[in-house]
Amino acid sequence: MALNFEKNQDNLVPAIIQDTRTKNVLMLGFMNHEALEQTMKTGKVTFFSRTKNRLWTKGEESGNFLLVEDIQEDCDKDTLLIRVTPQGPTCHLGTDTCWGEDNKTTYGFLSHLEGIIASRQENASGDQSYVASLFEKGINKIAQKVGEEAIEVVIEAKDAHDDRFLNESADLLFHFLILQRARGFSLDRVVDVLEERHKAVT
Repeated sequence: MALNFEKNQDNLVPAIIQDTRTKNVLMLGFMNHEALEQTMKTGKVTFFSRTKNRLWTKGEESGNFLLVEDIQEDCDKDTLLIRVTPQGPTCHLGTDTCWGEDNKTTYGFLSHLEGIIASRQENASGDQSYVASLFEKGINKIAQKVGEEAIEVVIEAKDAHDDRFLNESADLLFHFLILQRARGFSLDRVVDVLEERHKAVT
């Protein structure tokens, strides 16, 4: 790894720490050549602490190590992106990240939609919201809707109408999220199952 340590002040390069699974940025630290070597040798993220003026392995006191999964240099060779598996909270304040955020996996708009569905279930009535009306009718009705939408997807998949196929697919996914909520689950749990299956065959 041909990093240009001399390019930055005090021969240090920024190291962005990212959770390899959730893709969330956990913290930012600095490394000199020795810190990078130690990180690669031990598999635990080691920084150069500017306040302690020495090498510092994250977690050496708390036990909340950052286990290295991958290290990449940027195009200018003066910044590192280090993907890790955190062994507990990253911040010294006890939070998951140094920005105080929970280190949860998000799926873009789908996660936002999950939040809307939860809000409708908890705060709306059936005459105010279609989603709330489904929850009021119960699990059997919700499951029936998922089945109906699945059949529509199969039908449209056989035709050449892309817009219809995509719209029916969106309907299916939407009602599946409602069914998951009704059963007390989220997308995370389904992804966990898929990941475990993947591990079992690789």
